[in-house]
Amino acid sequence: MEQLITAETAFDAVILADGEWPTHAIPVGILKNARFLVCCDGAGEKALEHGRMPDAVVGDGDSLPSHCRERLGSRLHIVSEQEYNDLTKATRFVLATMPEAKRIAYIGATGKREDHTMANIFLMPFFYSEFHIQPTMVTDHGTISVGHGTQHFETYQGQQLSIFNISCHTLSGHGFRWQLYPYKQLWQGTLNEALATDVSINGDATYMLFRNY
Repeated sequence: MEQLITAETAFDAVILADGEWPTHAIPVGILKNARFLVCCDGAGEKALEHGRMPDAVVGDGDSLPSHCRERLGSRLHIVSEQEYNDLTKATRFVLATMPEAKRIAYIGATGKREDHTMANIFLMPFFYSEFHIQPTMVTDHGTISVGHGTQHFETYQGQQLSIFNISCHTLSGHGFRWQLYPYKQLWQGTLNEALATDVSINGDATYMLFRNY
């Protein structure tokens, strides 16, 4: 069963994107306790401003002023290719540095431009299938997890949930107020609710689950 995410949840690595700086206690706590923190380009400056020296900053470097570059020194890793965005570059860096990393939290990946937010959210199933990791997006409102096949998730009674069908042709669940089905549109599985302390999802492929705090 995938447990509820708390401020004390331990991840193998945390990737901080250059979206809105977190304010909720859960992402703030995860960021504070990160074992290995990698920032996406401009997020490196924010981390320094908040008194946190990242283990690495990855990106094309265009968003970093010279004084930040100097402070970071060898922690700054310039990746100039433009085929993938900074979130993907940071993920690839983590896996190259820590091949054993499986659980990665993504913080600061929402807010600001809506197209960046949407792209970052839907990179989660790509990372799951391409890199064989368990990515979790942690925002100021809740968490987004990727599932495949049959999985169980810890919840609380009345917790607000949304299911996004990525590639399932069959989809059902247990413990939801409204029954799941193989949604054809991304909005169709939103605004559901947990009836008890856990739910299960049964699908023949990949889906995502949002759980609010």
